[in-house]
Amino acid sequence: LFDMYITGSNAFLLSSDLATLFTGRTMRVEVLPFSFKEFIDFYNEKPFDIDKMFDLYMREGGMPGSLIYNDEKDKYNYLKDVFESILLRDLIEKYKIRNQSEIKKLSEYMIDNIGNILSPNNICNSFNSNGVDITRKTISKFLEYFENSFMFYKAKRYDVVGKKYLSNNYKYYLSDIGFRYAINGTKNLDYGRCLENIVYLELLRRGYEVYIGKLYKKEIDFVAVKQNEKIYIQVCDY
Repeated sequence: LFDMYITGSNAFLLSSDLATLFTGRTMRVEVLPFSFKEFIDFYNEKPFDIDKMFDLYMREGGMPGSLIYNDEKDKYNYLKDVFESILLRDLIEKYKIRNQSEIKKLSEYMIDNIGNILSPNNICNSFNSNGVDITRKTISKFLEYFENSFMFYKAKRYDVVGKKYLSNNYKYYLSDIGFRYAINGTKNLDYGRCLENIVYLELLRRGYEVYIGKLYKKEIDFVAVKQNEKIYIQVCDY
């Protein structure tokens, strides 16, 4: 989920910090929260209702630390504390961010818009139209911070016909879907986009490079590439 985070200390390293910290040959390994399979293994319920367990996974996510709590409120308090500690306290401290309300509002906006096509321009326009005075440059900077902290992942768009990458418009996904419910509650609940987030993370776990596909005027949810393998995936909620 992140390269190093030690609670109660100042040791917080972003992905961009490692290149200057280590010298010589290194190998980077990113660790994601529990997959659905790992989530089931943790609870070890036999027999289990797979639909019930997946619904629980959709709400709680796979952060191992939250799963030790039995009460749902305690789980969400833990997730909220992790999210706010990393994104709000540590990023603000590291980058000496003066207007803390801006980065907090942007983090909440990003949580609420997982799976939507976004750009610094359209985010800026949305904020400005709602009375939030923030610049495109500031938004771009904050988005980079979010990615470096491994709390959000950015998926680039790929033109399947033209075989080229499209700049400026991306989709962002949370590192764990449990943060969505912990921070934003159940307002604007969108099961389809949450499901899309889970599929995106699972593809990362399986070693794929994941892109958003554009086919003429239509969208392909994911184009997953690994060596000579390329698969196209459409995610839907029945």
